[in-house]
Amino acid sequence: MFGYIIVNQQELKFKEYDRYRSYYCGLCRRLKEKYGRTGQFTLSYDTTFLILLLSGLYEPEEETRTSRCIAHPFCLHEERVNRFTDYAADVNLILSYYSSQDDWSDEHKVSKLLLSGLLREGSEQASGKLDRKAEVIRDGLSRLGALEKENSENLDEVSGCFGQIMAEIFAYKEDEWTVPLRQMGFYLGKFIYLLDAVDDLKKDMKSGSYNPLKSRYIAAGGAVKPAYGNAAGQNIAPGSPLALFYGECEDLLRMMMAECCRAFEVLPVVENASILRNILYSGVWAGFRRQQNPEGKTDD
Repeated sequence: MFGYIIVNQQELKFKEYDRYRSYYCGLCRRLKEKYGRTGQFTLSYDTTFLILLLSGLYEPEEETRTSRCIAHPFCLHEERVNRFTDYAADVNLILSYYSSQDDWSDEHKVSKLLLSGLLREGSEQASGKLDRKAEVIRDGLSRLGALEKENSENLDEVSGCFGQIMAEIFAYKEDEWTVPLRQMGFYLGKFIYLLDAVDDLKKDMKSGSYNPLKSRYIAAGGAVKPAYGNAAGQNIAPGSPLALFYGECEDLLRMMMAECCRAFEVLPVVENASILRNILYSGVWAGFRRQQNPEGKTDD
């Protein structure tokens, strides 16, 4: 359920993208310093977005430096860290730990079981620092897991579980910005969960894994055992039930993101604002467009 909250690089200025990458590289550095190489494996664009948002809102003191790393062995790159980098690193460890456990439960991949074992100690350390928030994350994911085992098709309920988790994560502290931050996190969390369901339809239909959209997809004429190709596993004729199904999915996703953006615009964010808007208004749709157009073709 990671990797959807990304920038549309083509629409960013060079200096904006460099700044974005500096937060990403800073998070990578802190994950290594706090949790070792295993921590670096959990590096995520999603929590980089959280750092950008909270840094833009609260404007903390920041440390920047240039360095080389395994990913950039031949050139110097900038790393930018502040107190929200540490917060995001802790959140990242907890989410990645429970995500790997969930993947093991769903798919029984030994690699996921091994990863959860490697992340357990770091997750326990992070949970001790976040305390109440770690409890909310754990309880929310437990509730979500129970709904998935029940094969719940209530999209509002299952996506709302992850929305509540993200709401808690976004509300860094209790102050005048708690309400819009919680609203933003809640609707972004619902968006992530629903987009993940759309993006994973083909894989879940093949494997028999849980997906709250399965029955709707089949009712619209989707293949029970889709072939390789697009997520539907077949050509989607304009105006067909399957096209209408994906149109309804897009409408639902747009509703969630509209509420998220409405909450964001309440916040007095100046620094990083253009990068954040790039992500919210453009970058987040890359996953849906990839699912719709897996071969990267354009309409031209």
